[in-house]
Amino acid sequence: MTRTARSWSPHPADAPVQDDPAHHHPPAHRSGPGPGGAPLREWLLGLPLLRAQPPAFAPAEAPAEPLELLVAWLREAVAAGVPEPHALTLATVDAAGRPDARVLVLKDVADSALWVASGAGSPKGRQLASVPVAALVFYWPQQGRQVRVRGRVRAGGERESARDFLERPAHGRAESLLERQSRPLDEAHLSDEFADVDDLIALEPATVSSTWRLWGVDASRVEFWQSSPDGQHLRLRYSRAEHGGYDRQLLRP
Repeated sequence: MTRTARSWSPHPADAPVQDDPAHHHPPAHRSGPGPGGAPLREWLLGLPLLRAQPPAFAPAEAPAEPLELLVAWLREAVAAGVPEPHALTLATVDAAGRPDARVLVLKDVADSALWVASGAGSPKGRQLASVPVAALVFYWPQQGRQVRVRGRVRAGGERESARDFLERPAHGRAESLLERQSRPLDEAHLSDEFADVDDLIALEPATVSSTWRLWGVDASRVEFWQSSPDGQHLRLRYSRAEHGGYDRQLLRP
């Protein structure tokens, strides 16, 4: 008599299967093919990189202060037509040490710090207030340059924060006053809520500044990176010294 083959199982059919966390793996994910049917990894590896012809840069002639060099590079990026050269990536951490990063715009360079702005109650505002350290990155691919900044964070004054608040578009001011950034969007209530804050927007700056804050990232460590076609990239790092100035050091690519 021919017997029908059955697949073997370690658990009898009527026995409950024990929940084994070790077997709980996320489903395997395979990225789709790239253009032309090539594996995505191969397609990514084949994309052009660092094709820019960087401007002249002599680290030995760099100024003593890193923010002076940063502003010089920023001006060169503007003159070269780099789009949105004042855009930067701001990285923060929450109280549990979990990182976040997003792109903002540079508001000012003053008092040994780079200044950005955010709603005081937004996720980045809360993180900057509770864990006052941050990192910034500028990247200008058309010039093969990037600048990395790391340091402690301090809140700006009420007058300066209020001025920046009033310079924002009306929609941005309304969103800040409602203090709902990054919350789920409910379009049904948008028009009514904006109508409710029309009067609030007309209040004195000191009244509304608590919802909007400038943040200064201290330039305690700044690295200037410039690409080179031969892979010998230039890296100049400024580190705040005990005497109050900066120590400068060239790094290997």
